[in-house]
Amino acid sequence: MKHIKAYIAKSYQDEPSVIGVAVIENPYPYNPLIDGLDSLVLVVVQEDHPRNETEHIQIAGKRVMIRMIDSNGLAEWLSGGENRNIIEWLVRGEILVDRDGYLSNVRERILQFPDSMREQKQFTEFAGFLRTYLQAKQDLLDNNLLDAYSHILTALNHWAHIVLIEEGRHPELTVWKQLRRVHPGIYKLYEELTVSPETLEQRVQLVMLGCEFSVMTKMKTSCVLLFNILKSREEPWSIAELQSHPSIHVLHVDLSLILQKLVMREYIREVAVIHEHGDVGALELRYMMNDHNSV
Repeated sequence: MKHIKAYIAKSYQDEPSVIGVAVIENPYPYNPLIDGLDSLVLVVVQEDHPRNETEHIQIAGKRVMIRMIDSNGLAEWLSGGENRNIIEWLVRGEILVDRDGYLSNVRERILQFPDSMREQKQFTEFAGFLRTYLQAKQDLLDNNLLDAYSHILTALNHWAHIVLIEEGRHPELTVWKQLRRVHPGIYKLYEELTVSPETLEQRVQLVMLGCEFSVMTKMKTSCVLLFNILKSREEPWSIAELQSHPSIHVLHVDLSLILQKLVMREYIREVAVIHEHGDVGALELRYMMNDHNSV
């Protein structure tokens, strides 16, 4: 491995666009962390050199995956949950090239887990939780029990992630092992769903009840990111403006669903305004904080 690291470092250290290189070995033969190859090389380039590429090479008989990403893309991975492995890559990987301490600073930020990162991750997880919980509810009504089971299990995972984020822990690292210590109640629901002797329908219904309560209690705290954006100006926001906001556009969330649920719970309100094109026949719906809600 020392030979591989030396080769990689030499290959990229003089590249002016490369600002960071880290390498991580695959310690287990069946671990999908780096897609079954022997090691992964993460190469980060400057934002003015947009890249998102994957390459497989062989060095000294070892199969190596090279993931090249620009700094903007890396920021999206970290905040949006699109590439969950990135947290472990950066925490466990050995830094080989670190222009101006770029990767060291990124790693330090991950370990500190600042509020801005927590809010983005919690909002993303809540969006996933809400979507899969409602899908499971519909599956149950349609008597599609296996689909309901699959969706409610996914919802339970999102719920577990939310709880770990609230505790200041990264959910990407061993979710259920952490959760058993942090929140045994959710872990118990997980066991009820997966190993209980009850019928499949009974197990799904039991977890649905727990998720129903969670939707009520976690909605306000999980949507702080959105609330802060809505409060940042007096005029109501269109969904297009919210989706293009720098803190949200990287998250890949179903914003329409969240907005409608927040309106139903009266955390925010819907405002119908004349469209900018002047068409009075079709009013545009915009969103703003409810006056009586202070978040």
